[in-house]
Amino acid sequence: MKPGIYRPIMPAWLPAHDALILISGVAEIAGGIGILVPRTRRAAGLGLILLLIAVFPANVTMLQIARTTGAPAWAEALLWLRLPGQVLLIWWTWKVAARPRQSSR
Repeated sequence: MKPGIYRPIMPAWLPAHDALILISGVAEIAGGIGILVPRTRRAAGLGLILLLIAVFPANVTMLQIARTTGAPAWAEALLWLRLPGQVLLIWWTWKVAARPRQSSR
């Protein structure tokens, strides 16, 4: 809804920042809904994992900005923790998406 807040963390080497922000937002919403539906859970989980990988460079850029602008040490520490946290989110998403479908009897 407000791509302007995400523009500063977009890596400069990526094209069409506003379009990518919009696409990633729609993908996140679609993936969140899709993971709730047993029939689409695996595909949605894979999509969310790909999205988490795709936004990783923005997390790195956010950390670089914090380091160059003199952000408080606690803020920088949280941004450092966010990087391995992304791996945890990928693992968690896979665990949820890989759950077998409940059979209805």
